[in-house]
Amino acid sequence: MPAFVIASVNVTNPEKYKDYMALSPGAIAAHGGKFVVRGGNPEILEGEWPRQRVVVVEFPSREAAKKFYDSVEYTKARKEREGAAEFSMIVVDGL
Repeated sequence: MPAFVIASVNVTNPEKYKDYMALSPGAIAAHGGKFVVRGGNPEILEGEWPRQRVVVVEFPSREAAKKFYDSVEYTKARKEREGAAEFSMIVVDGL
């Protein structure tokens, strides 16, 4: 069953965030992930949405998503992201 990693992001330092963006796609691909949504400019249809960007990545399974998150490659990317963005991330099962 596929699983989706969903992140909501506020970029606080765009220059530093570029370092994270250079590393994360490789870590995602290495674990069978593919971007479904990767962008800013969300349009609020209901309620409040406190973040600037939304990222959704599909993985073949929850296990693959968690292996991605815990991987050496993504740990390096997360360290590069420190001080560059406010980040919330979840994993959910797909259909």
